Amino acid sequence: MMTINCKGNLIDFSTPSVMGILNITPDSFYDGGAYKNNKEILLQVSKMLNEGATFIDVGAYSSRPGASHISEDQELLRITPIIQLLVKEFPDIIISVDTFRSKVATETIDMGAALINDISGGKMDENMFSTIAQLQVPYILMHMQGTPQNMQQHPKYDNITKELISFFAKQIFTLKQLHVHDVIIDVGFGFGKTIAHNYTLLNDLALFKHLDVPILTGVSRKSMLYKLLDITPKEALNATSIANTIALLNGSNILRVHDVKEAIEAIEIVKNTIQL
Repeated sequence: MMTINCKGNLIDFSTPSVMGILNITPDSFYDGGAYKNNKEILLQVSKMLNEGATFIDVGAYSSRPGASHISEDQELLRITPIIQLLVKEFPDIIISVDTFRSKVATETIDMGAALINDISGGKMDENMFSTIAQLQVPYILMHMQGTPQNMQQHPKYDNITKELISFFAKQIFTLKQLHVHDVIIDVGFGFGKTIAHNYTLLNDLALFKHLDVPILTGVSRKSMLYKLLDITPKEALNATSIANTIALLNGSNILRVHDVKEAIEAIEIVKNTIQL
């Protein structure tokens, strides 16, 4: 049985879970600027929790390709009031904080967040791993080639699946040496990958199960879907559900999504088809 410990509660992945996305950035690729005040934020989070989300992933730094860089102070200014608001309104909420900065990780965990989702896999802040070890919280280790500002310029791999498995094995080993016990991996669809790279990873996702840690999949409304189909992110819900279903069939444990209800439905159908 695969589990992680969130604030003393064991989350069991014998059935896959859903992570609802809450972007509080003005420029995210799909929902940037959608939630402009506390009322809109609370309504959206309430909707996602009621639809079955186990986690709510809060991000204040846009990581879409070519996004503007913001300072640590700006990120903290955006995110800390929202963490405080959500913890007060939903005492049992399990908040994941989408940040690559150790200071943001420390301050938000102190406010009641439960886990850290690092798009850089520890590569953009040399203090992140030791901070996670000190905080003793679950850590989502994502792979990204480059930075959000340059990652899509010329992504190149000799063998993407082999290279990513090697990257994760090395990073997981380092984390285990620091006594970080709850590690989740995310191959980082769209983060320094071409459309072909993304589909190779989706096809090969089951190979990452050999790392013996939960797998998070984040394909929701991404360009690997809407560019392939020549549609917009707003039109990519059906494509998202299809990609999520493939990910589930290949062993994904967490679906990170904008649309919780549809992800829960995908899990139910797959679960009743192959008895996950």
